[in-house]
Amino acid sequence: MIKRLAHVCIGATDLAETERFYLDLLGMEKAFDFFRAGQQIGFYLKAGDSTFIEVFVENAEPRIERPLIKHFCLEVGDLDVVGDALRSKGIKVSAKKLGGDGAWQAWITDPSGVRIELMQYSEDSSQFSGRPVDLNSSCR
Repeated sequence: MIKRLAHVCIGATDLAETERFYLDLLGMEKAFDFFRAGQQIGFYLKAGDSTFIEVFVENAEPRIERPLIKHFCLEVGDLDVVGDALRSKGIKVSAKKLGGDGAWQAWITDPSGVRIELMQYSEDSSQFSGRPVDLNSSCR
């Protein structure tokens, strides 16, 4: 019944800076904008095939009752290459590590504090093998 993740919706405390981060620094492509009363209030980002990130301006400070989002994950082809490219643009990228699921991961944060996991699957990744992950013994 479910085909794939359609989109993840995040809040942005600074819409213009968030747009610059995703378009200029991460190199993503905008799908379309949202307007209300002639003013941009959000946008959709293409995240591969028919998967998107939906971004809306968040005027209130994030809190437990209205979080921006815990995190979302973007699959990359070569985590080392992507990490180096992002660092060259001034983005702080965590150290690469192998997760308990057998996939390589690193982390970045957008201007509103949303954590983004960058993931490079391996042939042994649980996402392909279906192998369960014991979080008590994994790297996560």
